[in-house]
Amino acid sequence: MSAVPRQTGPRRAPDDVLTHLRRARDHADRHFAEELDLESLAAVAAISKWHFHRLFQATYGLSPAAYVSQRRVERAQDLLRATNLTVTEVCHAVGFSSLGSFSTRFRQLVGETPTQFQRRYAAGAPKIPGCYAFMWGLAARGLAERALAAQGLAERGLAERGLAETQPAQGFASEEKQTGDPSS
Repeated sequence: MSAVPRQTGPRRAPDDVLTHLRRARDHADRHFAEELDLESLAAVAAISKWHFHRLFQATYGLSPAAYVSQRRVERAQDLLRATNLTVTEVCHAVGFSSLGSFSTRFRQLVGETPTQFQRRYAAGAPKIPGCYAFMWGLAARGLAERALAAQGLAERGLAERGLAETQPAQGFASEEKQTGDPSS
């Protein structure tokens, strides 16, 4: 009789559990700037926290905390490249509570400090003003890519023309319904 070889390395989660893990990972991607802990992510996955931790790490190769931290640093890179926010503002916008832990983790993952990273992109394209980033929620939701796309449209003159065509038409239509006279 031959012995069945045992798996000694981490196993991937069963298929029926993968959907729960993906739900938690997607939740972490959407809410990276919020306070996320192991219990809250496990609750989203509807799995006990230690079982969730083992399965998440086996499936994605990172602990849930390391995954969230990596996503935060990725969003911070976008903000440092595309906006004129300070490193401290970016640190808090992406969900870190300590500038020291943000800088340390950023350097571990990227290979340079946030300030060095920002300086490297300082001579590039014009930056999105920080007030716009916060006003449109770019800093909180990590949507710097959308702002850059909108900035590209504005430079070509398409964004203003699109706004000019849609907004007055909506205003006139509502006035016509109220008064019945389009000239008022």
